[in-house]
Amino acid sequence: METEYIKLDSASPDPEVIGRAGDILKRGGLVAFPTETVYGLGGDALNTEAARKIYEAKGRPSNNPLIVHIADMEHLEAIAAEIPEKARKLAAVWWPGPLTMIFNKKDIVPDATSGGLPTVAVRMPNHPIALELIRAAGGYIAAPSANTSGRPSPTIAEHVREDLDGKIDMILDGGEVRIGLESTIVDFTDEIPMLLRPGYINMEKLEEILGEVLIDPAILDENASRNIRPKAPGMMYRHYAPKAQLTIVEGGEKEVVDRILELAAQSSREGKSVGIIAADETAEFYKDYDVKNIGSRETDKEIARRLFRVLREFDDEGTDVILSESFETPRMGQAIMNRLLKAAGHRVICV
Repeated sequence: METEYIKLDSASPDPEVIGRAGDILKRGGLVAFPTETVYGLGGDALNTEAARKIYEAKGRPSNNPLIVHIADMEHLEAIAAEIPEKARKLAAVWWPGPLTMIFNKKDIVPDATSGGLPTVAVRMPNHPIALELIRAAGGYIAAPSANTSGRPSPTIAEHVREDLDGKIDMILDGGEVRIGLESTIVDFTDEIPMLLRPGYINMEKLEEILGEVLIDPAILDENASRNIRPKAPGMMYRHYAPKAQLTIVEGGEKEVVDRILELAAQSSREGKSVGIIAADETAEFYKDYDVKNIGSRETDKEIARRLFRVLREFDDEGTDVILSESFETPRMGQAIMNRLLKAAGHRVICV
């Protein structure tokens, strides 16, 4: 298959191109497109064969549910069996936006899209290309991240091309995404909402709107997700992983720098190439190594936006070992560390 690659103006996408992409989706094909979080790999959410193609292109387990993307609130009514009032309140604030909500599904949503579960994950992205494409495709696009399963999620279209060229029909290049981490996922199938995946919308913001919110044990316990069927994307034990062995070092600033330098020297003596992920405040201490400054701890949105890109850069360089500082920042720290811990397979050294 030859993959068509088209650049679009994110603010004002060409309606002719959007129309062609929508037709591809209506025919059961696959189109990768930008959202504000990461690039998504889109297929018709109500088409079992399209869902199968998504799993095949990604090499993704078919029991890992897909997120259904919508562009208008009335489309939620057609696929969700019940929409609690708290979910409507959250949607009023955060849709369109980096929020996915889980509901019990109606039969119109095929099991292939929901990963065989009786629930459906739904989101309304905040990106002009995504919203116009969803409407052009008929209102429902199933779209996981547009990468090979398990690899870092794509934040630029070139990442999509690296993983999926020749496997899908079209890639829409809308430039670099704004957020860089996948959406926050909240489960509304029980009386008390539960956070299944942290993201740009943190617990404090959720509680301001919803009151009590539970946290899925898999977020806090590295072993909790190993033997459960995932209810939402990104809950598998190892995910977002680079090719190199990634280790996180956490603790006080001086202790972390000293241990990373020690580990880097040891790996270098063993003939391994070493990459280091550091914050702006500490990057200068690693100047003898391939250090990537991921941004200031004072502006953790930049850290979030650059994380997956940095992991892919190390892949491109053929790095053998990656050592990363911990980024427990107050705003997006939980989301950043959730992705980083899964990328490392929870390989952490505390000092």
